[in-house]
Amino acid sequence: MMPVLSEQARGTVSLVGAGPGDLELLTLRAWRRLQMAEVLVYDNLVGPGIVDLAPPQAQRLYVGKAAGNHTLPQDEICQLLVRLAQQGRRVVRLKGGDPFVFGRGGEEMDRLLQHQIPVEIVPGITAALGAAASFGFPLTHRDHAQSCVFVTGHQKDHKVELNWPALAQPGQTVVIYMGVTGLETIASGLQSAGLPGNTPAALVYKATWPQEAIFPTRLCDLASTAERYGVKPPSLLVIGSVVSLAQAWSIRSHPS
Repeated sequence: MMPVLSEQARGTVSLVGAGPGDLELLTLRAWRRLQMAEVLVYDNLVGPGIVDLAPPQAQRLYVGKAAGNHTLPQDEICQLLVRLAQQGRRVVRLKGGDPFVFGRGGEEMDRLLQHQIPVEIVPGITAALGAAASFGFPLTHRDHAQSCVFVTGHQKDHKVELNWPALAQPGQTVVIYMGVTGLETIASGLQSAGLPGNTPAALVYKATWPQEAIFPTRLCDLASTAERYGVKPPSLLVIGSVVSLAQAWSIRSHPS
């Protein structure tokens, strides 16, 4: 039978979205939770300077989660959060983007609740929204896309398993996270389902980070574009006519 901790002994865990990278896109609540942290458990995709917002005396634990290179498996991360909270500590689990958008926050929340540990979810701006804002393409637009779909292209057993007919529907924007290593399969699957090869597409590298970059192309040329420019994770794949609206401006032209 699971032991029941007293309110004094039981710590808390905040699953905090760190946003797409730019520190200024952090929410006020996320900033407040960082200021209160006793332990900070953070990922690879947390933007520069964000970890430094925690108190100097706060313990910092890096758990990786870079593409193909996890410092700790997910199950061990869940166990770590439980153990820290059971020590009565105030834990901030800092995750790039939003905890509930391909961040595995649901698994961490479930494990904490199984152990009767108070858990809070602090949403963050997901990478797709950061990319759209940085490069000036709306994810929905009356004349181009009436819907937007977020999917993961993460390969399971070296296979990209997606619902191609659903993703190839007209009048929508498709944003694929973690899909750079499966570009040929993605392009082939969408074209086989009826999406024209000349559909506008773009690869967006590290949106809102100092080194952010966009590589506009066509669906049929995704793989060759990535190879030509050496596009690596973490990158988003955006497919749909809204990409043709991407602006040439640099966001660095706005007042600092």
